Amino acid sequence: MASPQPPSTMLPPHVLVPLIIACALFMENIDSTVLATSLPAIAIDLNEDPIALKLAVTSYLLSLAVFIPASGWLADRFGARTIFRLAIAIFTMGSIWCGLSGSMESLVLGRIIQGVGGAMMVPVGRLVILRTVPKSELVGSLAWLTIPALIGPILGPPLGGFITTYSSWRWIFWINVPIGVLGIYLATRFVPDIRADDPGRFDTTGFTLSGLGLASLVIGSTSLGLGFWPAGVNAALLVVGIAALVSYVRHSGRVAAPILDLSLLRIPTFRASLLGGSLFRVGIGATPFLLPLFLQFGFGMTAFQSGSLTFAGGIGAITMKVLAVRVFRTFGFRRVLVLNAFVAAAFIGVPAAFTVHTPGALIVAIMLVGGFFRSLQFTAINAIAYADIEQHQMSRATSFTSVVQQVSLSVGVSAGALVLEATRHLKGDAGFTPEDFVPAFLAVSGAAMLSAFIFMRLKEDAGDEMSGRGQARPDPVTIARER
Repeated sequence: MASPQPPSTMLPPHVLVPLIIACALFMENIDSTVLATSLPAIAIDLNEDPIALKLAVTSYLLSLAVFIPASGWLADRFGARTIFRLAIAIFTMGSIWCGLSGSMESLVLGRIIQGVGGAMMVPVGRLVILRTVPKSELVGSLAWLTIPALIGPILGPPLGGFITTYSSWRWIFWINVPIGVLGIYLATRFVPDIRADDPGRFDTTGFTLSGLGLASLVIGSTSLGLGFWPAGVNAALLVVGIAALVSYVRHSGRVAAPILDLSLLRIPTFRASLLGGSLFRVGIGATPFLLPLFLQFGFGMTAFQSGSLTFAGGIGAITMKVLAVRVFRTFGFRRVLVLNAFVAAAFIGVPAAFTVHTPGALIVAIMLVGGFFRSLQFTAINAIAYADIEQHQMSRATSFTSVVQQVSLSVGVSAGALVLEATRHLKGDAGFTPEDFVPAFLAVSGAAMLSAFIFMRLKEDAGDEMSGRGQARPDPVTIARER
């Protein structure tokens, strides 16, 4: 059920609504890229080990993973527009908290508040698009969603670097305030209030088990090597996490509407998107954490110098979005997902070859091209997930996909940090050299490359309805009639 039609504009709804939803995605992306560039300076200012600052990243991702499962039900129950506006407001308040933080504990708490808002913000916004846009226009509509959002990764690194180098890192979080206010205003005027006639009962037991399982696993894996508590506590967290998730699997098979619908994994395109996408995101999740540390601590760059090199990845990504529909229509999803997985993963590992003598122009060029292929892979992974999902499954599929995305990104950060910490420990030096980062970049690149073998199992015509390839080939009945 939807509210009355929003005011008419010069832009069609399948373009206007994604652009408005993109305000939220823009906030998230610029926030994460600005923070990533500023992490080394934050570590120095708060007198913390730079690797320990991964908590500022993973706490946000953890909050997302725990609360995202509730986003679909909340949108169905109270209306997508209402929840979307509330989510923007919470995210903005969390940003203000982070901007006022003076300790790592306070910063982590602010990031958790941001995560609560982010858990509802983008998934609910994406749900509005999936329920209002025909499948034939879905790829193009998702591209409109991500084009403004990709401005964040372009502006974030140099802006965050400039603010951190020439002012205080605390100011980076205040960027979200005017964007949040604008997003709430536009959502109020133009976003349809999609809701379900009968959202059903909320799966409280499933929410508790999945939240406990994901939180315990992420906290336990993130804390490895940091010495926050004894090794036995870490082991207990991992055991509790696994036990809770196993219990959730059993629980989900006994209820009519589980909060994470595992039956969706029976759909080949959805399963490939989640499993292959998870492996690919391990590499992607680690890169924003490793690269600023590498350039600033390994090469001695300032935050501004570092951000002025890494922003090019966002330009490559936004360039690809313009070509996405044509690429998928020409080559098909399966071919793109398999071949591009190797190419994009290779670019994740390229920084391992950088030295202090590598020209800045070459680094920018590599970031630019790598961003193009990385974004192509993301677009394909995100789109193919919904190729065979029915409208009544969209809410559950969106929540499930978003949870897996955030968990895999968190695993990527933890994996990259763990390899980096192990390398530093083996050499017996608390400092950083460029060589310390080589194993970490290669490890996460290898993990991302493994995703190609998941995508190889897709059918040749997977996603043709979305890409338009199938429409170009007349069916045999039509050919027979023409003859």
